[in-house]
Amino acid sequence: MYAVFETGGKQYKASVGDILFVEKLNVEAGETVKFEKVLLVSDNGEIKAGTPYVDGAVVEAKLEKNGKGKKIRIFKYKAKKTYRRRIGHRQPYSKVVITAVNA
Repeated sequence: MYAVFETGGKQYKASVGDILFVEKLNVEAGETVKFEKVLLVSDNGEIKAGTPYVDGAVVEAKLEKNGKGKKIRIFKYKAKKTYRRRIGHRQPYSKVVITAVNA
């Protein structure tokens, strides 16, 4: 059984036991999270698709930790001028373990 759900403007395919890195959630580590924006649920080949969401479907997960991703470097410059800018960015994320898919 698996489900496709939406969080943070992105869609994720999840089944029980999967580990996902999603956009940062405002939840402390160790707490349970419920994703209610479920787009699709598949159970033994039987597919339920929502319009846009499946009624009564919930994906439950346990938040393991909040963290930051690997640093990316952004470098801007203009040729033949003395304009150079270097900045870095680390995207925050939440690591979740899927515990249940209820449909």
